[in-house]
Amino acid sequence: MATLVSDSLAKKNNDKASENSTAQVIGGHGTNSYSNNSSYQRLSVNIVTKKIEDAIMKNLDVETLSSTSNIFRVADFGCGVGSNTINSMQDLLQIVKKKYISQCPTSSQMPEFQVIFNDQFTNDFNTLFTYLPQDKQYLVASVPGSFHNQVLPKSSLHLAHCSYSLHWLSRLPKELRDERSPAWNKGKIHYTSAPPEVLMAYATQFAEDLDNFLSARGGEMVSGGMIVIVGSSIPDGMPYSQVVNGIMFDCMGSILMDMVKTGSISEADVDAFNLPIYACPPGEFIEGVERNGLFSIEVIELMNPAPWLKGPIDIPVFVKHVRAAMEGMFSNHFPSKSIDELFDHLVLKLSDISQQLESCYRDGLQLFAILKRK
Repeated sequence: MATLVSDSLAKKNNDKASENSTAQVIGGHGTNSYSNNSSYQRLSVNIVTKKIEDAIMKNLDVETLSSTSNIFRVADFGCGVGSNTINSMQDLLQIVKKKYISQCPTSSQMPEFQVIFNDQFTNDFNTLFTYLPQDKQYLVASVPGSFHNQVLPKSSLHLAHCSYSLHWLSRLPKELRDERSPAWNKGKIHYTSAPPEVLMAYATQFAEDLDNFLSARGGEMVSGGMIVIVGSSIPDGMPYSQVVNGIMFDCMGSILMDMVKTGSISEADVDAFNLPIYACPPGEFIEGVERNGLFSIEVIELMNPAPWLKGPIDIPVFVKHVRAAMEGMFSNHFPSKSIDELFDHLVLKLSDISQQLESCYRDGLQLFAILKRK
């Protein structure tokens, strides 16, 4: 599914939300590292592999795409660290090769394949590349930089992949920290259970980010190229407080306010902190794609991201996965000694409401979309 900071550091947290989140998952191979605590994410992606294959076999015209270049270029945007992105790229390449054999049976030679891994400048690419297989049959490059901007040459990309990355906002809306704004999110760290003005601020920022992402990919991608998107979502009109992550974010905010009472952190720090995470409903996503105008929507649906989870949730394991992905946001804003306290209390708090979590809505929380460059 974070010493007291100066105003300048708080501003950095606001303006660099994406860098403080997506890029700063726990790198390396340690006990709390993302690479060792991302099996849930891999399982969520695995359930769409067959749907990705069906979409590519039906919609990707590899014969036309290969007519202008002998290199087929695939990119993973928001790749992170660990084996998940490597496995996803290899799965994509196998599907593309299958399509080549099917569509171009008389062709004597496959094109060369290049896989590009993109994430923030602070991403642990060194750890990522330790997972590359020795016998890989493709060229590899890393391209650091925000995927909300152009990071590849124009008309150079054939297939893009973005899994559980678009929900990270490029920056936090400034009104969340403006005491004069109706969207001032005092005492909370997310739009879950917050006033509608807070939700609107998040939604507006996501819409801007989505447009920038699509415009950047539209410049990089050849006509007929495709984007595979998998990520967090929620049915249109459903409050985020009805899903596990929403309840967890409320718990995090409550724990932080309890830590204010004990003097571990300051109230001002909590008021200045917001999670840069937005689960876009499909209706807003469709509106954003249509407004941008560079891509057609070939497939879009909501899915259960964790159909394998039956029965009680293993709260300590769940929180370990959450910490691996989110610790960087908290450690950049709150005293380092408070991080263990936050996540230890989160285990206890979620364990107390485990039955409520198990009864939460789960079915339509993963967006799967295939977009095609016009």
